[in-house]
Amino acid sequence: MTDTEVLRVLEAALLCADEPLTVPDLRKLFEDAIEGDDIRRHLATLQMDWRERGLELIQLAGGWRFQSRPDMQRYLGRLNPEKPPRYSRAVLETLAIIAWRQPVTRGDIEDVRGVTVSAQIIRTLEERGWIEVLGHRDAPGRPALFGTTRRFLDDLGLRALDELPALDPDQAEEALSALNLEPDAPAAAQAPEGGPADAAAGAETPRDAGAPAGEDAPTDTEPSAEADAPADSDAPAEAPARIEESTPAQAG
Repeated sequence: MTDTEVLRVLEAALLCADEPLTVPDLRKLFEDAIEGDDIRRHLATLQMDWRERGLELIQLAGGWRFQSRPDMQRYLGRLNPEKPPRYSRAVLETLAIIAWRQPVTRGDIEDVRGVTVSAQIIRTLEERGWIEVLGHRDAPGRPALFGTTRRFLDDLGLRALDELPALDPDQAEEALSALNLEPDAPAAAQAPEGGPADAAAGAETPRDAGAPAGEDAPTDTEPSAEADAPADSDAPAEAPARIEESTPAQAG
């Protein structure tokens, strides 16, 4: 097989893929007849071939994929002019603490935020695929240790955690407010801003200073869909600092 044919196969596979493809994935296209180093060399060639186009080939934590360039977003956004839904401030603050301080327990998060972390917030982030349980702390009750996932890095366009910007804890939540929901987001996370899912995720109460840290921290009953969420926990950041203009649209 010639280099031109290999490039055509790789290009077609990457453009049609629903998720990033790793080098081992791409080797399967050729029944492992092409070595990984050769695949990487061809990927570098594809990157050069597409450098002047509206799409770019990038490497993420989950592999390689084509996505729209940042300067194309203002044009592509006209195809879907609706304002994308946003997560509540409470969800973003929790995600920020996990991302910049991982691994952490719910008790650690509560110590930083000063309020209890509802189970719905953790569930929302887990269903979105952004956090997972990495293990358990060797402490009474063996509380779960949470960390971010490869999906989280892919959605941010990063290859590794060390590519996260160096921010003060207070800036981390604002930076993560740049994350917009994607079409394949779970239904529970797709509720419009201020909707039932957002209100439930933002339902928190100030943590009692005398309450023990960890999984057993008391929480109030989460409100029903008709109830109004507290303004200080449910409102999205008013002036978020964008990591990038918007989440690039994935090709394919």
